[in-house]
Amino acid sequence: MKLVVPFFVLCVAAALLVPFIPAPANGQFPAESTIAKKDRKGGRRIAKGPEGPTPKTKDGKVDLTGVWGYAGYTSDIAKDYEKGELPMTKLGESLFLERQANEGRDDPEARCLPTGVPRRDPYPTKIIQTEAVVVILYEGNIHSFRQIFMNQQHPKDVYPTWYGHSVGKWEGDTLIVDTIGFNGNTWLDMAGHPASDQLHVIERYSRPNLGTLVNDITIEDPIMYTKPWNIHMVTPTEASGDLMEYICTENERDAKHLDALKGK
Repeated sequence: MKLVVPFFVLCVAAALLVPFIPAPANGQFPAESTIAKKDRKGGRRIAKGPEGPTPKTKDGKVDLTGVWGYAGYTSDIAKDYEKGELPMTKLGESLFLERQANEGRDDPEARCLPTGVPRRDPYPTKIIQTEAVVVILYEGNIHSFRQIFMNQQHPKDVYPTWYGHSVGKWEGDTLIVDTIGFNGNTWLDMAGHPASDQLHVIERYSRPNLGTLVNDITIEDPIMYTKPWNIHMVTPTEASGDLMEYICTENERDAKHLDALKGK
């Protein structure tokens, strides 16, 4: 049985208690993107997957199927940006600074609610690719899933959800995924970068070799950011080769400690 600890220290605990789960080297607070790059400590090196040719499906498309590990953006999705470089609106910056000041006590993910898109926890994911739908299974958080509907349009009236509504299409060897229809309750990372119900995420998945998944992400949200901004995630295959069961609410002990922070 896994002990669920406050999620803003989960990565440190995971490194100590569950050696096979990779975790960020830097703490969540402050976010790396609030510190000038010259003042940052060296981050944990992301492992490389095995070399080899890119797998292909029977119809010649790149096969993204596999179990994928830690990409290094759990604590701070904007870690590649210089201090003050992220194009936040006044509202976006205000929310972010508030969450930094209170150490993320209101993070919905810490209360076993979904991470949303494109947020990643430090646990593996599994991609199952078919012609009609691509499914992403998450080991961590609520042991949830995401569906990417191929060669379709978004419905006219998208019901708002945590993961939004995703449609995909192939452009050459790259899978383009367009996601809208968010409920506005998710954070983009543990550090508290905000998102609204106007969030629009465009992902470009590619697999340059056997052991590497690349996801180039564009985030658009006119409520929280003044212009679109990009993230480049490189993820290796997961060494264990599969997902294990993780139930966030089992033996859950987070909420009372997080609520106690409100009295500080």
